[in-house]
Amino acid sequence: MPQPIYLDHAATTPVRPEVVDAMTPFFGPRFGNPSSAHRWGREARVALDEARERLARCLGANTDEICFTSGGTESDNLAILGAWRALRATKVAVVTTPIEHKAVLAAAHQVAREGGEERIVDVDRGGIVIPGSFDLAVDNRVAICSVMWVNNEIGVLQDIPKLASIARERGALFHTDAVQAFGKVTIDASSIPFDALSISGHKLGAPKGVGAMYLRRGTPLEPLMHGGMQDRGRRPGTENVAMAVGLARAAELALAEREAEGARLARLRNRLEEALLSRIPDALVHGRNAPRAPHILNISVPGTDSESLLMALDMQGVACSAGSACQSGNLTPSHVLTAIGVRHDLATAAIRMSFGSLSAEEDVDRVAQLFPALIVKARRLAGATL
Repeated sequence: MPQPIYLDHAATTPVRPEVVDAMTPFFGPRFGNPSSAHRWGREARVALDEARERLARCLGANTDEICFTSGGTESDNLAILGAWRALRATKVAVVTTPIEHKAVLAAAHQVAREGGEERIVDVDRGGIVIPGSFDLAVDNRVAICSVMWVNNEIGVLQDIPKLASIARERGALFHTDAVQAFGKVTIDASSIPFDALSISGHKLGAPKGVGAMYLRRGTPLEPLMHGGMQDRGRRPGTENVAMAVGLARAAELALAEREAEGARLARLRNRLEEALLSRIPDALVHGRNAPRAPHILNISVPGTDSESLLMALDMQGVACSAGSACQSGNLTPSHVLTAIGVRHDLATAAIRMSFGSLSAEEDVDRVAQLFPALIVKARRLAGATL
């Protein structure tokens, strides 16, 4: 059987060898608690502070604006709920979009459960926030807005500098989930007026279980957890030094390679997209006419369903994911695709192919050859015809 093909980098990425090397000492001789005053503790503290400083440089931030977390979900919740709870005496609302990651949407729902107001702005059929809707939603009662920089399902790229500027003009804080954006787009906290930003290590070659929240100096925040004064009280608890070091190293590598790797991934994505559309003329690429990050291709083919296609691809050694979730044996359309007006039958046929370090031209060409044949078989099984 040919070598397996991994086209699910938007779900997770392999841990880079350089990251493993950077982390390894902290699982052995450099095991100290960074809050301890002895030499082991001081050594751990120095490593933690250096990791914070290195990650801050990658974001154009100050060192004290970096808060290490367990990943994107915690970072999103800490930013949205932490800021809203700190401001709710005078500002009751949060603003977000219907195509956010569930971590953001769930945090906004929690705001509503706690007596606040959840405002959802409109997006167009390409998945781009409609400026007039955002403009109307953001007023002096809004505590924080949250808009994902790059959508994790369809790859559309929002105009974060513009939206953040509007929020700032109205006196609202602005948060962006940059989990899929870091290493793919230019992020500079010194020139773009976002107040909070979330990243996740396992999307850029660090292990699962580590992420970070950027929080601009002076931004009000009520912590989600209570205990010691680690991380200036924003996130109490003994810090995971090894993970922080690994995230900082992964971020440095991603930033150094961003332009060259972004161009390479865009070539691969476009090569596969064009090949599939030429061989399956009625296929639909979601978000194709909107600005997109280079690493995500989301495609639906009428007369198929994503669950069957994923199984067929897996049997051929190809790993992808769906634009829909399988729950209790029933395909539920992706909330992202539903929000941009995709028909139910196409939403439940969506396949996301995402590119990264393991992707190569020969992989793309092989998928371009086998995918149309799998479509023919799927349509026959469904009673459809080409």
